[in-house]
Amino acid sequence: MRIVSWNINSVRLRIESVARLVAELSPDILCLQEIKVTDAAYPQSAFTEMGFTDHAVFGQKGYHGVSIHSRLPISRAHRKHWCGREDSRHIWVTLASGLEVHNFYVPAGGDVPNVEENEKFAHKMAFLDEMTEWFVKNHKSTDPAILVGDLNIAPLETDVWSHKQLLKEVSHTPVEVDGLNGVMAAHKWIDAVRIFVPPEEPLYSWWSYRNRTWPGSNRGRRLDHIWVTPPLEDKLRGASVFTEARGWEKPSDHAPVLVDIDL
Repeated sequence: MRIVSWNINSVRLRIESVARLVAELSPDILCLQEIKVTDAAYPQSAFTEMGFTDHAVFGQKGYHGVSIHSRLPISRAHRKHWCGREDSRHIWVTLASGLEVHNFYVPAGGDVPNVEENEKFAHKMAFLDEMTEWFVKNHKSTDPAILVGDLNIAPLETDVWSHKQLLKEVSHTPVEVDGLNGVMAAHKWIDAVRIFVPPEEPLYSWWSYRNRTWPGSNRGRRLDHIWVTPPLEDKLRGASVFTEARGWEKPSDHAPVLVDIDL
């Protein structure tokens, strides 16, 4: 099974890029973040034409939104609001096989990494705390599950182009990294991509639109992740970031991430 996760930054604006991605990578499950469209206006028929038979969409007008498209049967789809807000940031499905797939779009956190001075950063940190508590209370790490999404945190030193220069930048501050590590540890999540790309090797999935010299300077960050629970670790067969898509016409500022699992 191949699962691909991509912050598409408007699905309607980049539906042709999605079709190109599907043609090139042939995912069995495609998870999108920042679809930026309501459920009613979502271009679901285009995904059916791409070969996906089952769909789950949690849309929102102009902001956020997540979706899952699958060639494998979906038995149940679920939505969840976080931090007392109506944002569409988390959808998950249970496949007919019993496997759960969670798709997240974690808040970016604004520009100032201080919970007292920046409400957006406070929201991000509260979101991570709720994730930690929710998985502990509602799920077992011994059950097979996959978590994907734009988590808006680059946890490793090699997940950013300059660890020293970005330590005080939102997405790589120690408090955010600690929060994300807390989510991982509480549910024993495994970073599937870093199983195949050693932690010592630089790896990025996001490059700012303001970086006019991309890909020359390669000033990226790894904000997009795929995790699995322990029962799936020995079934992992490959993982990578599909950086080519960042160079397509009218690109998202994120590149797709993919993982192959032998189920």
